[in-house]
Amino acid sequence: MAGVMTRDGAPSSDGRQGGPLIVTEDVDLLDDLLRLCAAAGARPEVQHGVPERRGGWDAAPLVLVGDDAVDRVRGAVRRRGVVLVGRDQDDSGVWQRAVEIGADHVLVLPDGERWLVDRIADVAEGVGRPALTVGVIGGSGGAGASTLACALAVTAARAGRRTMLVDADPLGGGLDVLLGGEAADGLRWPAFAQSRGRVGGGALEESLPELHSLRVLSWDRGDAVVVPPEAMRAVIAAARRRGGVVIVDLPRRVDEGVAEALAQVDLGLLVVPAELRAVAGARRVASAVGMVLRDLRVVVGRGGAGRSGGTGGDGLNGLGGFDAEEVARLLGLPLVGELPREAGLLAAQAGGTPPGGVARGPLSRFCTAFWDRVPADVTGGGS
Repeated sequence: MAGVMTRDGAPSSDGRQGGPLIVTEDVDLLDDLLRLCAAAGARPEVQHGVPERRGGWDAAPLVLVGDDAVDRVRGAVRRRGVVLVGRDQDDSGVWQRAVEIGADHVLVLPDGERWLVDRIADVAEGVGRPALTVGVIGGSGGAGASTLACALAVTAARAGRRTMLVDADPLGGGLDVLLGGEAADGLRWPAFAQSRGRVGGGALEESLPELHSLRVLSWDRGDAVVVPPEAMRAVIAAARRRGGVVIVDLPRRVDEGVAEALAQVDLGLLVVPAELRAVAGARRVASAVGMVLRDLRVVVGRGGAGRSGGTGGDGLNGLGGFDAEEVARLLGLPLVGELPREAGLLAAQAGGTPPGGVARGPLSRFCTAFWDRVPADVTGGGS
C-alpha cells in the first residue's frame, strides 16, 4: 500500500509518514528509485534540485540524492537522513562528494537495493522506538507460561499500549484459543511461513485477529507448520517496528527459528513451578536460552510446597517445593516474582474472560505491576 504524501512531509491521515524526497535528473536512476519506493510501499516526491517551497528539504523523512545532483544540493541546509546514490562501483570520488553534501550514507546500485528498500519502508511506516519485546518460556510442561503470556498482553492492551501477542510454539494449542478467539477472522502462522526479507509492520498488524484490544499471531487448527528461521526473524522484526509491546510465547526447545525470535527479545521470563523436578528441567532450558538471550529472569509458580498432601508428583516428600528466592538462587537468575494463583480462571475463560481479564484479579495485578516497573530497567526496547 503506497503512503500518502503530504505537502509538508508530516504523517498522513492513516498514520504513515510522507515518502522520501528524490533529487536527480538522471532518468534511468529515477526509474530505479521509483521502482524501489514502490517495492517499499512509499510514494516519493521528485525534484531536480533543492525544493523551493519552504520545508521540502527539511521535512522529508529521507532524501535520496542522485550523484548527478550533488552540485545542485551542495549549499542546502545540513540534515540527517541524506543518502547519496550512484552506480559506479569504482568511483572513489563519490565519498568526497558525500562529505560535501553531508550525506549519512553512500549507496551504489544495484548492490544496495535491498538495504535501500528496507530504509524507505522504515521511514514510510514512521518507525520510531522499537517495541519492548518480552519472551515467555516454560521451565517445564504445564508451568503456566502461555497463561502468563496472554495475561501480560491483555493487561498491556488494557493500559492503552499497542500490543501484539506472538505464539511461537506450534505444539502449544494456540493462544487464540486461550483468548477465546479461535474463530476470529485474520491470518495465522501458515500465511507467513514462507516470508522472506522484509514484512511490513502495518500490513502484519492489520492482517491479524484483534482480540481484547490486542493483535494475535497464532496457529490454525491444521497440521503443525514449520516456520523457517528467516520467516520468524522477518515477522518478529515487523511486529517490533510498530512500537508498544510485543509478547512472544516460546517453546522450551531452542531450534534455529526460536533462536531468531530470542535474538530480538529484550527480556525473557522463565516460568518455573517451585518443584524439584521442574527446577532441574528449568536449568537445562535456561542454559539453552541463555546462549542467545542476555536478560533472562525467573517467575516462580506455586508448586509442590503449596499443594495439599505434602508430596510432589515424583514422591519426594519434603523435597518437592521451594520458596521463590530459593528457586531463583538455584537457577542463578534474577527473580521477577511469584506467579499468583487465581481461583476460577478456567471457568472465567470458558465464559469468555481471558487470563488477566479480571482487572482486580491477582494475575492481572501481577502483570500490571510488571509493566509498571519493567521499562525502566530494560535496555533496547520501547514502551
